[in-house]
Amino acid sequence: MELARFLHGTRDSRTDGQTLTHGRAYEVFGAVFFGGRRRHVFTRLAELSGARPGDRALDVGCGTGYLTLHIADAVAPAGSVVGVDPSPDVLAHARRRAAGRTDCTFTDGIAEALPGPDGRFDVVVSSLMIHHLPEDVRARAVAEMHRVLRPGGRLLLADFRPPANPLARHLVGAVTGPVMEHNPVHLLAPLVADAGFTGIDAGDLHPWIHYVRATKPEQAA
Repeated sequence: MELARFLHGTRDSRTDGQTLTHGRAYEVFGAVFFGGRRRHVFTRLAELSGARPGDRALDVGCGTGYLTLHIADAVAPAGSVVGVDPSPDVLAHARRRAAGRTDCTFTDGIAEALPGPDGRFDVVVSSLMIHHLPEDVRARAVAEMHRVLRPGGRLLLADFRPPANPLARHLVGAVTGPVMEHNPVHLLAPLVADAGFTGIDAGDLHPWIHYVRATKPEQAA
């Protein structure tokens, strides 16, 4: 299935996950897939992340940088955001999109071995990335997000939520493949809890997004 391969990418030698290619085409698909609501959904995700002016933020699996730039707007004027992705093609697209901005940079990296020291960031976000990872890798990726957050830092995970209607879900699977048809977004909150996060809450954004928010506990006095 060509579209499924396009959406879920190819293998990267550093990771068991999938790497997206064809950044420009992925942007076109994203705009169509959200039915005109993409900007609204990602603006809301940036709000839900709790990103504030002056924050240092990280976008894991940033792809073409769509959410990254929304986060950059939220942390302006004194903050900064780094987008991490293993795909040279989508990183090149993201850098073109952010041309001229000094508050938004993009770097090569994988979710389960994030670049940067412990406690570097105030906010970590990730959208439409977790389903690209095999289930046995997802816990390592979330543990890495926990590691690079400062105590008290905020996490936002967002991923594709399959339709509740069985026929609609089957149609999604026919177009995009079984990964998205059966994406177990109900496991995101337990995954976050197991990584040591607290203050967990979850919700849905129409039409396709399930999100989980959480906080890294403050260090004991």
